[in-house]
Amino acid sequence: MRVSGLLHLLVLIFGLVTTWVFVRRYINFNMKTILLGSVYKENPSHSVKTKCGLSKSCPDNFFAFKITSGAANVVGPSVCFEGQMIMSPVKNNVGRGLNIALVNGTTGKVMTQKYFDMYSGDANLLVKFLKEIPEGTLVLVASYDDPGTKMNDEIRKLFSNLGSTYAKQLGFRDSWVFLGAKDLNSKSPFEEFLKNNPDVNKYDGWPELLELEGCVPQKVY
Repeated sequence: MRVSGLLHLLVLIFGLVTTWVFVRRYINFNMKTILLGSVYKENPSHSVKTKCGLSKSCPDNFFAFKITSGAANVVGPSVCFEGQMIMSPVKNNVGRGLNIALVNGTTGKVMTQKYFDMYSGDANLLVKFLKEIPEGTLVLVASYDDPGTKMNDEIRKLFSNLGSTYAKQLGFRDSWVFLGAKDLNSKSPFEEFLKNNPDVNKYDGWPELLELEGCVPQKVY
């Protein structure tokens, strides 16, 4: 009887110890899961990243882009394409006027980027640049400070031929972002424009900055 009672006691103790170990490990596991889940939610670096920071990824055979105009004459514009920042204040390759990047519409390769001073610069330089754009080229444009003082009818027509709707009315200190193409047969759906209006301007003397993002189809021959 004593042996039987001892065995019963040992079985009971073993059961209690096993249960305690299981509960402890279960609690630790769940605490780690909760803590890790919290870190992943609070740390954006663990979230799904998209090219150029778009709200959602582009489908196959589409290029991701984001264009941001300058803010007044303080913060320069930026142009991002397929996850590559082509122009920005950090890269120190933007300037007053119109900032333009050219991208091959088939390969997505950046061809060139330049800015043109539209306040006191030579408008003929922009005319020459626009006329030499090859067929099948995507044209990304961001304004900064003043994009309109040196605008003339020839420049407006060249931009209109790239698919712009608002180039014809672009003026002093307006905000403008645009994506067009050399051989576009219709108006581009990628364009934002904000008129300089002292009554509603966000900044002192300038309208607010504009941001344009989206997915542009790859040109397939």
